[in-house]
Amino acid sequence: MALRLYNTLTRRKEDFVPIKDGEVGIYACGVTVYDTCHIGHARSAINFDVITRYLRYRGYRVNYVKNFTDVDDKIIARANREGVEFRKISERYIAEHDRDMGQLGVEPPDVTPRATEHIPGMIGLIDRLIGNGLAYAVPGGDVYFSVKNFRGYGKLSGRNLDEMMSGARIAPGEKKKDPLDFALWKASKEGEPWWDSPWGKGRPGWHIECSVMSTHFLGETFDIHGGGEDLIFPHHENEIAQSEGASGKPFAKYWLHNGFIKVNHEKMSKSLGNFITIRDILKIHHPEVVRFFVLQGHYRSPLDFSEEALNEARFAMNRLYEALKKIRDLVPAGTAPAVGEAPLPEKERELLARVRDLPERFREAMDDDFNTARALGYLFEVVRQVNALVTGGPEASPPALFVLGEAERVLRETGGVLGILTEDPNVYFEKDRIREAQKRGLQIDEIEALIGERLRARKEKDWKRADEIRDGLAAKGVVLKDSRTGTVWTVEKPVQG
Repeated sequence: MALRLYNTLTRRKEDFVPIKDGEVGIYACGVTVYDTCHIGHARSAINFDVITRYLRYRGYRVNYVKNFTDVDDKIIARANREGVEFRKISERYIAEHDRDMGQLGVEPPDVTPRATEHIPGMIGLIDRLIGNGLAYAVPGGDVYFSVKNFRGYGKLSGRNLDEMMSGARIAPGEKKKDPLDFALWKASKEGEPWWDSPWGKGRPGWHIECSVMSTHFLGETFDIHGGGEDLIFPHHENEIAQSEGASGKPFAKYWLHNGFIKVNHEKMSKSLGNFITIRDILKIHHPEVVRFFVLQGHYRSPLDFSEEALNEARFAMNRLYEALKKIRDLVPAGTAPAVGEAPLPEKERELLARVRDLPERFREAMDDDFNTARALGYLFEVVRQVNALVTGGPEASPPALFVLGEAERVLRETGGVLGILTEDPNVYFEKDRIREAQKRGLQIDEIEALIGERLRARKEKDWKRADEIRDGLAAKGVVLKDSRTGTVWTVEKPVQG
């Protein structure tokens, strides 16, 4: 089955055919580094991380470029408020971005250029656009792109010039010829950073930086350009106009955009007070829970963020890790025996068939415009078969051990493409217990002490006291699970009543 992508430019799914056989160039718009990253940034980063991982899983050599906007009005405004040089702000929040993404398990892009590293390239591109009659300088040193002089403006967003002209205005102080024209170069103002240019001291406009950085690393035409849905207009529309206006060649072949995140059914924004940072989320949720929450929906669909939705994602991740734990308890890593071609018992045969089918079904889902929701569903089908095989304490027969070992291998292989199932299950559950206990204000030492007291009560056959401890912990949401190897505890929803 061919890999098919939904191309925003053509508004349909298309077979993916890279420009250069076996190689893929991807550019995703990064963050403007003036503040800490939020859940919207997490969604875009996770989605493009998985897209890149999957392309590599499929055998492509991928060059993934994601930029930092490290000079911008918001960065300058924050620097002025704090009384520091603008680079202090950008360096601080680049470091915080990298820490947040690392904790989310997002693999670093191959190249992470910064806008200020490419000022000469931006000046050169602007000069070409002026020479092509698509840009003009005005008195005072600003340079604008002439939208009406570029045929095809609006093709990405589906807007036409007449619609865009409705309500368009020239702001006070702007000297552009047409309300639709946008800034390529901004003359410097007092207290702002600046670079020398043929038009005087100034700094680049926002849109020009991505045209320069993407083509610098990937060529004048490359395979995939992406980002959040909010970037389609005007940012990506303007990138196309600048890049194609200068080169006369198609800019990006496929355009991929992830959907918005809402918070409790409302648009996320600082003004509404529902702005949620990655740092705060990871204080109370495992990174793989956040990844599962993002990947359980299709990347193009809107996603509603809520504590309830994250808790549901946690229960789902726990189910996956519980299956791995059951396997690991029976089959320590690397100890699954080989078996011959003799017929397997029915349950083992059913699971082995499901396991061997998983990679193909996983690829089938991901080949359909990176359908992570369906891919996750296939992982759960294997988990259900694992649970059916080990229910009631299976005999540790070589066929059962072999099949379970194969199930763990394939679950980790496909889960790894999604950036989940990367931890030892015992480590995962230890982190989960600590986070959930802290969320509810429970003391770990107190829980462990009560479990020890219950164990002594059971040894002394004081079943009443043992039950009292179990029920008391359950009322606080702490669930005890006894097994041959001891008692473990997890934090679930508190008992109602």
